[in-house]
Amino acid sequence: MVSPPPSLDPSQLGAYFALIEVSSLLRHSVEHQLREVGDLSYVQFQLLARLGDSPTGSDRMTDLADGVVYSRSGLTYQAKLLEERGLVTRSPSRDDERGVTVTITKSGRTLLTKVFPGHIEVVNRLLFESLTTDDVDALSNVLSKVREQMHLTPPRSAAPRRRKSAS
Repeated sequence: MVSPPPSLDPSQLGAYFALIEVSSLLRHSVEHQLREVGDLSYVQFQLLARLGDSPTGSDRMTDLADGVVYSRSGLTYQAKLLEERGLVTRSPSRDDERGVTVTITKSGRTLLTKVFPGHIEVVNRLLFESLTTDDVDALSNVLSKVREQMHLTPPRSAAPRRRKSAS
């Protein structure tokens, strides 16, 4: 006899649907603001924000793809679009013979400065405005646990490739 597949209890199912709906509604509003103010897709914004937050303003394409949880080929296309707009530069990676390093430009930083105030307003209004400080701390703790669990099986599809040493 085949046992039935495991199911979610009503509380788990409610939490799951609430998370999906909140995530979708927030992303929709954020994407609208990013398009309107900066002509950026959500992924392009994530890429620029990660680079802007990096001490060097640079990162390997593979690490960016893993960080924004996006396919490498898809992120390569998005980086190409940003490069055509002068918001990033791409160059061969010194540590990875097939890798590419992406660096944010001054224009990219300027665009981030332009879109961030509206971005922060949307996130505050839709996500944090109805929560207390304790609620935000609890949400952060819960989501951090879930993120840690999910990182145990990361989306990375290949191990990093390193340049062959010159012999």
